[in-house]
Amino acid sequence: MRIEHVGLFVSKLEQTVSFYEKYFGAMASAKYYNSRTTFTSQFLTFSDGARLEVCTRADLNSSRLTGYPLGYQHLAFALGSRQAVDTLSAKITEAGYQHLSGPRVTGDNYYERVVCDPEGNQIELTV
Repeated sequence: MRIEHVGLFVSKLEQTVSFYEKYFGAMASAKYYNSRTTFTSQFLTFSDGARLEVCTRADLNSSRLTGYPLGYQHLAFALGSRQAVDTLSAKITEAGYQHLSGPRVTGDNYYERVVCDPEGNQIELTV
């Protein structure tokens, strides 16, 4: 068994798709749109075959909870080296996206930095 994909609701679909294409080399599918529900999505496929479905619709609940809300927490990308983690984190931060933490080695021995995508979703960059 494997996870087929992870779905993520966002308010700005095109901006979020572009972010993952630019910084993570994702390949975007054609856009799907359902006129009855206003649901729109694109699948992003990464080099190892992992997929992220980025979705939006007109009736999204746009209020954000503070702290650590239930549900989706973060995406983690294994980049292969500390240098790759540091380099990508710097590019994302220099482009004006939020840097939350790191570099650090966690208690379970992960070298990581945490940044945010355009919607504020957390992305863990690790070796």
